[in-house]
Amino acid sequence: MYRRESRPGPHRESARSKTMMHEPGKSDRPIVSENPANTGRPKLLMVEREERRGLAKEKAGPTPQADRTLCRVGSDPEGLHQALERIRQAARRDKELKFTSLWHHVYNVDRLREAYRGLKPRAAPGEDHVTWRQYGRDLETNLQDLSRRLANGVYRARPVKRVYIPKADGRQRPIGVPVLEDKIVQRAAVQVLNAVYETDFLGFSYGFRPGRSRHNALDALAVAIQRKKVNYGLDADIRGFFDVLDHEWMVKFIEHRIADPRVIRHIKKWLNAGVLEQGKLMEQEEGVPQGGSVSPLPANVYLHYVLDLWAEQWRRRQARGDVIIVRYADDFVVGFQNLSEAERFLNELKDRFRKFGLELHPEKTRILEFGRYAVERREKRGEGKPATFDFLGFTHCCGKNRQGTFRLLRLTIAKRLRAKLKEIKLELRRRMHEGIAAVGRWLASVVRGHHLYYGVPGNERRLRSFNYGVFLHWWAAICRRSQKGRISLERRSRIAARWLPRPRN
Repeated sequence: MYRRESRPGPHRESARSKTMMHEPGKSDRPIVSENPANTGRPKLLMVEREERRGLAKEKAGPTPQADRTLCRVGSDPEGLHQALERIRQAARRDKELKFTSLWHHVYNVDRLREAYRGLKPRAAPGEDHVTWRQYGRDLETNLQDLSRRLANGVYRARPVKRVYIPKADGRQRPIGVPVLEDKIVQRAAVQVLNAVYETDFLGFSYGFRPGRSRHNALDALAVAIQRKKVNYGLDADIRGFFDVLDHEWMVKFIEHRIADPRVIRHIKKWLNAGVLEQGKLMEQEEGVPQGGSVSPLPANVYLHYVLDLWAEQWRRRQARGDVIIVRYADDFVVGFQNLSEAERFLNELKDRFRKFGLELHPEKTRILEFGRYAVERREKRGEGKPATFDFLGFTHCCGKNRQGTFRLLRLTIAKRLRAKLKEIKLELRRRMHEGIAAVGRWLASVVRGHHLYYGVPGNERRLRSFNYGVFLHWWAAICRRSQKGRISLERRSRIAARWLPRPRN
């Protein structure tokens, strides 16, 4: 299934230090990389000395309902997870190991079935217009045929349909929608490859990884800023990251661990399948389409070798003060104790990215004074408040608690708040003539989801502002339903109390 070989390529310089650094070689808990070891509040996240990491929690298995469904068709979910665990243990024991036989795990019918069950039933179909429910009408026959084509090497990747969704700043984000069979195979392949790469990825990488979330990254950053000697921050943005990934470098990075030619061949198929936009097929010589099941993993592997290993080596060998790093997909923040080290890191990072076809956005990348003593130092110099930075939907600010000590404030980004309220206003206009209960149930789910993500300490005012904006738009929509145009204050209060969840402190 695998063989041991030395690692060639651009990361050879850091292989020995990386292997020593991550003994005993277990996968990461949600921690932030820093120098020296992080120590923070255990309520927020698990932090260990010098990044000695514990095994990340895996999903316990299918839900009871899904388990019964799989057992009825003769699947073996326990066997699937045991196979992945054997791969994971082999990857953990030897960091130089190359896996030469993984593809049979991908085209296993039980794994394909599990991948199908994990897709969203209401997701948009690809260019073949086959939906989840249509494919499931004859599921076993379709999966057997798909497995046969994958095993015989006659499977062909289909072009990705490109659609656009609006962004908070008014621009549009291109999203790729693969056909359903590509989604199934990609999801199965990602499950197998994650068993290998989750043992390699570093502790400060959080994006699109099992058992890790945006809140883990936000909590890690908050603990690092409040507990470590962070005086300056690098707020970086990679220009068009998913659109400029070099396919040749990406395949080289994947081949450091994966030597199964069938896996490599199918990854190349997905990368070169092309994009279908307005009926025209366009070849894609670089980049990966956002939206596919397989897109996040190659992107994480790319940044693992280009950024993570290099940054980890840099802070251990060149930094004299504390350096903390948190990365979620292509968004990352680096904190420094010394300004000179921040400037040197930024200059060397630009050269590093240029070598691999990446570029930092000149207008969105900056070094700012931030941390526990930023307010005092700027007051002594007669300057204004410290600058803020945005990360994962929150504006991070320097504040104080009631005792007058430093407190990191995380507020909902104002542009996103306004954009969300505008979106709700348009949808309420469309639902204007639906019943109060129907609209109330929809609004309750929207507001509850907003609170679940943005409900962090210190953000209560923005949450209440969001609730009030939703209430005003709903009230205006109700008033437009009748020529009378008015409802009593008492009735308005009853409607809001009945359907709109209140933010909790």
